[in-house]
Amino acid sequence: MEKRQELYAGKAKSVHATDDPDLLVLTFRDDTSAFDGERMESLARKGMVNNTFNAFIMEKLQAAGIPTHFEKRLSGTESLVKKLEMIPVECVVRNIAAGGLVKRLGVEEGKTLSPPTFELFLKDDAKHDPMINESLAETFGWATPEQLDEMKALTFRVNEVLKALFEAGGLLLVDYKLEFGLFKGQIVLGDEFSPDGCRLWDAKTREKLDKDRFRQGLGGVIEAYEEVGRRIGVHFD
Repeated sequence: MEKRQELYAGKAKSVHATDDPDLLVLTFRDDTSAFDGERMESLARKGMVNNTFNAFIMEKLQAAGIPTHFEKRLSGTESLVKKLEMIPVECVVRNIAAGGLVKRLGVEEGKTLSPPTFELFLKDDAKHDPMINESLAETFGWATPEQLDEMKALTFRVNEVLKALFEAGGLLLVDYKLEFGLFKGQIVLGDEFSPDGCRLWDAKTREKLDKDRFRQGLGGVIEAYEEVGRRIGVHFD
């Protein structure tokens, strides 16, 4: 497999073509952003930590029968993934009230949500990822009703698998976002799953062990990511 030209560089990851038209190289950088890119920093080891963490999670999800774009980890910061036709809609599940939900509705942070909530957001940094619904997604051609149904079902299946995994490590999966794409007509989980795209709290103390440490200036961001990984069995390089 030959790594070729860079196709895209996001806020924290880069994508390169390969000599196989169905496969890409996903590179996790040390860059960290918040507030739709308004705050940017570089955190040592972040690329390696997130790449390793993501590989571990994707393998767990695949073992549970959830299709993902992940093929294999190539190096400390690189993974081989399937080339997807990405759907520009983020799926968000919230098990505990935090973040945007608290701001929008004025509910108490830390309130257990039963049943968990499911929300859709348009992936568009310039518009600050606005909340949308199924009707808007269909009308504007972002996703079909059938695709949305499958994405929702897979998102809740991920919730079942990962809540149990994190609970075993003394952690609460507060909320998370997922992105999906099409690979040869099949809905497949894409992007990444790391503490950058979810909220994870210590089950006893409710200490924040995710990207909120960066957003809120709490420090110890990468150390928190590594602590989460160790608790669930991730072995970092």
